[in-house]
Amino acid sequence: MKNIKTGQINDFLNRLNKEYSRLHTAYENLFWLSYMGDHSVNKEMNKALSERDAFRANEELLKELNDFLAVSEKKEKKRIQAWKIFFDKYQTPKSLLSLKKKIDDIESKIRTKKSTRREGYIDPKSNKFVKSSYLEMRTTMRTNADEAVRKACFNATEGLAEDCLDEYAELVKIRNEYAKKMGYEDFYEYKAQTEEGMSKKEIFRLFYSIYDRTKYAFKNIRKLEKKMPDLRKPWNFAYMMTGDFTKEEDPFFQFDEALMRWGRSFSALGVDFQGGALKLDLLDREGKYNNGFCHWPRLVQYEKGEIIPGSANFTCNVVYGQVGSGIIGMNTLFHEGGHAAHLLNSEQPDVCLNHEYPPMSTAWAETQSQFMDTMFGSIEWKVRYARDKNGNSYPMDLFKRKMKKIHPIFPLEMMPVMFLSDFEKEIYECKNLGREKILSIAKKVFKKYFDRSEDSLFALNVPHIYSWQSACSYHGYGLAKLAISQWRNYFYKKYGYIVNNSKVGEEARKVWKLGTSATFKKFVIMAVGKKLSAEFYVKEITQGLDEIIRSAENKIKKMEKVPRYEKPVALNARISMAHGKEEICNNKISFENMAEKYKEWLKGKIKKVS
Repeated sequence: MKNIKTGQINDFLNRLNKEYSRLHTAYENLFWLSYMGDHSVNKEMNKALSERDAFRANEELLKELNDFLAVSEKKEKKRIQAWKIFFDKYQTPKSLLSLKKKIDDIESKIRTKKSTRREGYIDPKSNKFVKSSYLEMRTTMRTNADEAVRKACFNATEGLAEDCLDEYAELVKIRNEYAKKMGYEDFYEYKAQTEEGMSKKEIFRLFYSIYDRTKYAFKNIRKLEKKMPDLRKPWNFAYMMTGDFTKEEDPFFQFDEALMRWGRSFSALGVDFQGGALKLDLLDREGKYNNGFCHWPRLVQYEKGEIIPGSANFTCNVVYGQVGSGIIGMNTLFHEGGHAAHLLNSEQPDVCLNHEYPPMSTAWAETQSQFMDTMFGSIEWKVRYARDKNGNSYPMDLFKRKMKKIHPIFPLEMMPVMFLSDFEKEIYECKNLGREKILSIAKKVFKKYFDRSEDSLFALNVPHIYSWQSACSYHGYGLAKLAISQWRNYFYKKYGYIVNNSKVGEEARKVWKLGTSATFKKFVIMAVGKKLSAEFYVKEITQGLDEIIRSAENKIKKMEKVPRYEKPVALNARISMAHGKEEICNNKISFENMAEKYKEWLKGKIKKVS
């Protein structure tokens, strides 16, 4: 290898980039079709997935990289090292490729089963079946005034949770077998180490510390229950705590205004999609995957020294017209839009650093998306952007009344994330796992993290646990919350405000352009100048009501001096609005023209989209 020239190394790196890009795009295009409801492509998709996985596990390519690494110059060495880290993450003995194929096939079977099953509840008055998607029933439990209907939806979703128990037990078993043969304690440890560079022990040391410092708020709920009988029933809690507020807020978050508010907010923040292509599929429909996500079919890459923009597809499941669905959909639009902005801004020369898979950290990826939806959820954003059809701004009085009611449960904000993370941890640590043990663990962990009067199988309805990519990764949302608290604190101290602050967007782009070239903990230091810590987060969720109100008023006062964004929306992206295989409209004329056409299309839809 001593006689290798720089040109040979560059040719090899170019070959890696082209081949991986080709395999990645082939799989992701089929992935999108399948998850949007066309399951006729599942067999072809699984084949493309196997081919991509085989490339990532290729021992010969890793050997060549190691040989090149020994003789390369400094400039090439950095790029070779990036590919070496990538291939190291995916080294799978050939004997395990068939095992990974079994895992892919079971996941595909579960996904098809869930997307083609009958969903709905038995109406308590007519005793007739009411067709309703899982997500629609979850929203009904938050907003319907009839407890009997809420309970019927709860019972129906509990039944859905048991649909794939046998397949899930088999999936866990094979995933653990795979992880152990790779040298890890179990699949959870495998995912934690490969994605975050952290051990289970390190992650749950943080989580259990937060749990111990915030669980006192369960006593607050018990006190509230004395004034609000049956509050702790799982079909009552969300409705009794926030149902009235959901209805009161709904006029300020009509989904037909979502695109313009999202576009203006991102433009004002200085978000630039770098000439990339976006495809958005936002409405719920039968057969469609029931959770929002963002994927990148075409990765940002370089050709002859010129950057080639990437593409991003993202989706959510709005039930148009249903009370409470608009704000959920709008929040997801910001969340997934944050994901898209992150990797479309990557400027790394090698595609292995420009995608959502390891070495990308789930926690760092979620920091970008949740930063955006945290901005959307802030009182500053609501007062600036959320208006009803008469032009009235989101009222501060509504904010104060809502904060006063939900303040006792503020400290429990992290519980849902810790709940699912702990559920999966226990599942993968359990010996001789079967149906009954899965049900037992689901109920036990639900009781620990929610303290409701009745148990629930809610964990088994969370789609993340069934997919290789998202299984045993939910802790990333929690770690991201810690980083976001630090980042927001940093921005408030430095600039005084976040909404409509192009300097915030400018700072975000500085870390976005690094793609996945560092670990989560290193990225946090780059962004805020301090190590990852739970202290800012715990302080934030345990502050007093008066402090929350005072802080909100100060933020709104500062926003009074911040100019409104009145210019045309400029995101530097080619955007297409889709509904399945149908393109509804695009931004070829302008973003505003697209938003108006999408609004008109929405008006032709009824509450239930099929």
